[in-house]
Amino acid sequence: MNWTDERVERLKRLWAEGLSASQIAAQLGGVSRNAVIGKVHRLCLPGRAKAGGSTAATRAAKRPAAPAPRAPTFASRATTATRTVTRPSGSTMLKEEIEIDSAEEPAFVPSGNVVVPILKRLALTDLTERTCKWPVGDPMKEDFYFCGNESPDASPYCTYHAKMAYQPVSERRRAAR
Repeated sequence: MNWTDERVERLKRLWAEGLSASQIAAQLGGVSRNAVIGKVHRLCLPGRAKAGGSTAATRAAKRPAAPAPRAPTFASRATTATRTVTRPSGSTMLKEEIEIDSAEEPAFVPSGNVVVPILKRLALTDLTERTCKWPVGDPMKEDFYFCGNESPDASPYCTYHAKMAYQPVSERRRAAR
């Protein structure tokens, strides 16, 4: 089967009307559904129109109404912003305006009871089972060293560095959000 100019024009018209590849193949005759799909892709035809209206109008009608804005849960001030986003829908891209509730993040206030230890600056050869093995700096440089402070039993780090290295599961989950 050859794709004559007349058959290509008919394919374009039927595709624009929203017929499926199988329906177009049946109307053209002597061509398979896959041949129609291949030709549509080679012609770079846009996504088909759905019967009963445009694709965007149909999807907008099916989409439930946006929920009412919620009050912020942790901030004293909140703002609502409108943002235009583009998302794929089949072979077409849809632009939508969405409302985003943004809240002001509370400022980080470090606790006052943290004591930063004075590092003993030990070399690798000076470490023992009871010294902190927290590395400081670049291992490829001359000024690289380890903390060297006393570490409790069964821990490679001093109390200060152990708090940095081992975080409770709940804090890791919160930080990942």
